[in-house]
Amino acid sequence: MNSLSLHWRIIIGMILGVFWSIISSLLGLSQFTINWISPFGDIFINLLKLIAIPLVLFSVIKGISSISNISLLGRIGLKTLFAYLMTTVLSVSIGLLLVNCIKPGSQISLEQRQANHLVYQKWSADELLSDGSGFLPGDNLSKEKIKQMKIDADKHKNNSPLQFIVDLVPSNIFLSLTDNKSMLKIIFFAIFFGITIVLISKKEAVPVIAMVDALNSVFLKMVDVVMLGAPFFVFALLSGVISKLAGDDLSGVLEIFKGLGVYSLVVFFGLATMVFLIYPILMYLFTGKTYKDFFQSIASAQMLAFSTSSSAATLPVTMDCVHSNLGVSKRVTGFVLPIGATVNMDGTSLYQAVAVVFLAQMHMVDLNLTQQLTIVFTATMASIGSAAVPSAGLIMLIIVLDAVGLNPAWISIIFPVDRILDMCRTVVNVTGDATVSSIVDQSEKNT
Repeated sequence: MNSLSLHWRIIIGMILGVFWSIISSLLGLSQFTINWISPFGDIFINLLKLIAIPLVLFSVIKGISSISNISLLGRIGLKTLFAYLMTTVLSVSIGLLLVNCIKPGSQISLEQRQANHLVYQKWSADELLSDGSGFLPGDNLSKEKIKQMKIDADKHKNNSPLQFIVDLVPSNIFLSLTDNKSMLKIIFFAIFFGITIVLISKKEAVPVIAMVDALNSVFLKMVDVVMLGAPFFVFALLSGVISKLAGDDLSGVLEIFKGLGVYSLVVFFGLATMVFLIYPILMYLFTGKTYKDFFQSIASAQMLAFSTSSSAATLPVTMDCVHSNLGVSKRVTGFVLPIGATVNMDGTSLYQAVAVVFLAQMHMVDLNLTQQLTIVFTATMASIGSAAVPSAGLIMLIIVLDAVGLNPAWISIIFPVDRILDMCRTVVNVTGDATVSSIVDQSEKNT
């Protein structure tokens, strides 16, 4: 087992996790799995998150402080943001193209869609949380949870146009370091700190840089130690996820998935297009990396992204794969990847575009060209604000639904399959991060 590559051991752990969850469900042992196996998956996530924040902090500082030329820093930053923005817009456009061509919402029976449309006609913003309005039979989120998500979405929606910039600047970096959702603030502080190191005298900067380098090495070694147990942790993680979804009755889950099958396939096909077509083409055009080399280099990060559903939790492994296997410089890796884990959510934005149009189709609501362009813009901006944690895209989806005048409570309809699709779209996010960092690094080499 130890002679196998890490990504193969992770795959074996995933397969065993799926098999165990099915067996435990059939034998009525799902609660045992949830109580005694699933917690090890939670421990794994916590360990990776524990490492992720300090690793981001010190790697960004290290990456920036190694750049003696401030104009060079600005050039890398602009290239990074432009590349991330372009891939996000491309992913949303692919999602809209697929969902409009395949029309998954139209696969539902006409009678059911007509009934859904009547519910939509009666719906209004003031009636969203009142009894019987805005909720369809089989909704899977409580009204309390919908209400809280609506409040969170309203906070984003009612903000000033410059609120995103305001939110970038932390008032207390120590408080930000205790909050996994404050990654942008941590990155801002790290960039500010790194630039300041470059501006002070070399004599004063040397001991600070040495300390940052040492701390960065410590956290990278912590990644290696945690990953020794990755196959078992992934087994526990997937066992728990599926057991919580299925319980002791697999037939009920199969019925739920039946109505959402076509929608799920459209999302999956769109995500697969990004991973297996768009990114490899971009890699070959800009870096010359072959299809095989690219996927062999980042396989471990992709497998971990699939099992954890968290770009932030996967970040330490992504950084190692991109630097060690793809040959991207530490300077670019330490700067581009932490930013990408927060602002580059190609998979999330694609899923949001498909989900909104699917929900509109199943309620017989036609979205015009202007509304669909609004989806492109809103999904792109919302993806920037998405936390790099599992299912964060659901809250952002409320903003996109609101932007085109649809009922935010409809997210309950797609919630049963969200976890599965979240695992897939996280793979897209991580693959996109690796692609952009490679392109930026190659452009720097050619400069």
